[in-house]
Amino acid sequence: MSKQEEEEKRNTENSNEMFENPDALANKLESTTDNIVKNKQSFILVGGLLGLMIALFFAYNYYTSTQNAEAEIEAFNAIYYFEEGEYQKALDGDGNVLGFVDIINDFGSSKTANLAHYYAGASYLQLGKYDEAIEYLKGFSSNDLLLNARSKALIGDAYSEKKDYTQAAKYYTEAAGIKPNKQFSPQYLEKAAVAYEAAGDAKAAEKSYKKIVDEFQGSAEHTNARKQLTRLQQATK
Repeated sequence: MSKQEEEEKRNTENSNEMFENPDALANKLESTTDNIVKNKQSFILVGGLLGLMIALFFAYNYYTSTQNAEAEIEAFNAIYYFEEGEYQKALDGDGNVLGFVDIINDFGSSKTANLAHYYAGASYLQLGKYDEAIEYLKGFSSNDLLLNARSKALIGDAYSEKKDYTQAAKYYTEAAGIKPNKQFSPQYLEKAAVAYEAAGDAKAAEKSYKKIVDEFQGSAEHTNARKQLTRLQQATK
């Protein structure tokens, strides 16, 4: 007898046993029922978790959108004070409206609170509080590459005011490399060159000036970059 025939025989015998033996049939039905109950419980658990995740997702989206709408209202007045040059009021508010610091603390998960980091950092920079400026500016991030580059340059300004020229040059160079363009990148490279030279790194300063000369012809900084590059090259001969 072949293996296939033996297998068919065993299946037939098992089937006959269940029909002929009530206990065997009951055991089989009980096992099947248990499996159904177990699977049903698993299905209910997975379905419940999925429903909870969906509910949390929509609740979070609603919460963040509400938070951002409230933060935008508060930020309107703070930005007004910033543009008027009243930097302390921009930071702290005026007793009736919030300043950037409170907006960050109260609406930390909102997009507006993220932008408030930029304004707070810029405000502290204007007030000569450079450590605070660096802290808040480092807390800012943006998909707007030009604004992101500007925040890096402001960090460079803060380090430059602290006379930490190595760090200043680092951030100016980083700013220049974010979406390079003729309007802003040469400015950042020129600041980097000045900072490198102040830090005693003439070679790095020369490299920054050369980048302006080679890649940003026609920029406002181009003529001065050529002059400074020539000066540095002659000094190293």
